[in-house]
Amino acid sequence: MSLATRPLIGITTSDAKSRIAWWFDWFAIWRHGGRPRRLSPMRPFPEALDGLIIGGGDDIQAHLYDAEVTLDVRLDPQRDELELELLERFIPQGKPVLGICRGAQLINVYQGGTLDPDIYTTHEGLKRRRTVLPRKTVDIVADSQLHRILKVSWCRINSLHHQAVQRTGKGIEIVARDRDGLVQGIESRNHEFLIGVQWHPEWLVFNRPQQRLIRALVKAARRGMSSPSS
Repeated sequence: MSLATRPLIGITTSDAKSRIAWWFDWFAIWRHGGRPRRLSPMRPFPEALDGLIIGGGDDIQAHLYDAEVTLDVRLDPQRDELELELLERFIPQGKPVLGICRGAQLINVYQGGTLDPDIYTTHEGLKRRRTVLPRKTVDIVADSQLHRILKVSWCRINSLHHQAVQRTGKGIEIVARDRDGLVQGIESRNHEFLIGVQWHPEWLVFNRPQQRLIRALVKAARRGMSSPSS
């Protein structure tokens, strides 16, 4: 496959993201036919992206969803600004967008939704599970876009978050929850491909449903390359 036929997929990260973590991002896109491009506050983004992943990372500034920070958390205001600018630019163009972990939360915030600032203080007795291994079970809403892509009604996922979607934003539907009832997947009913998952599919290299999700993003981006309006 030539570079010219590979859609250019931007992946947002912090400036300090490790090389190992970035390698998983890069490999996830490349193996399914895309060209990954790292985007961060210190890395100017190109005009001609075909698709976008809003990646995982630090917490989102609480004032963006009318909340108060009561925890000692890490923030990256410059990254928030970059990602909101990217969504402002590419969602109206119909570019496919996938939010991963923090990225799912940011999509919801961009659409006017809110977040649970800390699931362990708002859900008494919630077991702490922070792992890149698929140790948590989620149920997928039947007939949702996510269900059609993953081709499963439930799946095992990893978990690296302490925040979660609370009130959904405009046009956003909840399409996956874990067995504790926490939101794990969202999608837009108003866009062709605007999906957010609370887990990290890029780390689940041998998990077929999760690789279908990455593949679907790349395919949607490729369709956009050949579209007369692109």
